[in-house]
Order: sequence, then C-alpha cells, then structure tokens
Amino acid sequence: MVPVPLLTPRLSSLWLALVSPVYAQVGRELIDGVRNATVVQDDGALHVFTVRPRGIREVLARALVNEDLGFAATRWSDALSSQRAPRGWGGVRFGSRLVDSRAAWVNRAPDQAFQPISRIGGDTGWYYGSGLWRLRGLLDIAVGGPGMRRGRRDPKSVMPGDTLDFWRVEAVEPGRLLRLAAEMRVPGRAWLQFEVTPADGGSLIRQTAIFDPVGVRGLFYWYGLWGIHQMVFAGMLRNIARAATTADVMAPCERTR
Repeated sequence: MVPVPLLTPRLSSLWLALVSPVYAQVGRELIDGVRNATVVQDDGALHVFTVRPRGIREVLARALVNEDLGFAATRWSDALSSQRAPRGWGGVRFGSRLVDSRAAWVNRAPDQAFQPISRIGGDTGWYYGSGLWRLRGLLDIAVGGPGMRRGRRDPKSVMPGDTLDFWRVEAVEPGRLLRLAAEMRVPGRAWLQFEVTPADGGSLIRQTAIFDPVGVRGLFYWYGLWGIHQMVFAGMLRNIARAATTADVMAPCERTR
C-alpha cells in the first residue's frame, strides 16, 4: 500500500473506473467508505436479526453466477436499442463486458434461417476466413489450448455441452438460439451467440460476440484484434445469411458495433 495524499476520493474513483469494471459513482462510494472501520467487534446484531453474513468468496461466487445468468438471458435486439452509450469503435460496453453485434434479414422462416447456424463448426467450418480460423487454432494449440482439432459430435444437430472446435455449446433452442462459450486460450471469457427471430415476413439473424476481459491484457486483446474480428464476423454473418437463402432475397439489416 502506497499512500498518495494528493488524490481525493473523486479522483481515485475515476481511476478505479478506468482500470476496473466499476462505475465511477460506485467506486467513489467504495473508496470514500474505506475511512470507516469495518471490523466487527460487537456481535449484538446476530442476536437481533436473522440475517447471517456470508464469506467474501461465497459472495463473489454468487454475484458472478447471478451476473452470468442475467447476461445469458439478454435479448441483444432489445438491449442494444435501449443502450445509451455510443456505438462506435470497440463495441458497446455492458459493465465489464464488451459486445459487438450485427444482424441480417433473410426471406426465410426462423427454422430455415437457423439451419446453417446449427451446422456451424467441424467440417462445415465457420463460413468465412477458413485460413484465419486454422491459424487461430494453431496458435491456441501452441499455448496449450484445444485448437480446432475437436470438430463436432454431429454434423447437423447440436446439444448443450457439445464441442464445436474450440467452442462449447452453452445453450441451444432449436430454430431460435445458439450460444457458444470459448474454450480457446484468451485473456478473459468469450461467447458467440446467434439469435433468430421472426421479422417482416422473414427472419432476423443476430450474431453477437461478447468478451469479458481480464485486466489490461484482455483489453489489448479485444482492441488489438478489433479490425480482424470485424472482417471475420461480418463475413460469417453474410455467408450464414446466404446459406439460409439466395443472395438476391437477402437484405442487410442493421449492424451494431
């Protein structure tokens, strides 16, 4: 601990907001509260209230589980339309997580539009930049990850728990949703989610990449590969839409960064 007497709680909270996923106002209150003694020396409250304190490990684990559940249930079409933060370079930030989402409309029913998504990975590949995906797999193997060698269990259907190369199926709702959790070595946690919803007599295919960076390394990873990810993910969605229908009936919809 190095005391820095010139920093006020406000400046400290702004620094905290810069280097950690905590809003400045929350950080200000936390830092301002450090001046108060928090070691319990009187156990009288235990005899008055039925609430019992939890250990710090249990509290953090519970908070992370609740956050993951809430985040997993997010409908990105709704969440991004209500997000007030500017959508520009680097994606949209939701707490500690960075989100890049895009969508395309196809003139097909949701079940038909979902078929190319259900076949993704393995021999089908990832619909764009096969060489880049193979290179990423080799780099992953070099640092101890699974790489692209695991393939997939079935060429047409997916189930929760299945492996798709260096992804694992976290959730699937046939005709509607596929969410993949990354198992490649990355400085953080990553997900790739596909949603198909009825829209304007056809279907809207939404593809969302989510990254929860760990420290500065995670931020460098996300922003350093931003340009490559934009090219790969845009090409992936474009070819998924083309696989779901013919090119002449496909119309671009919206793209959120």
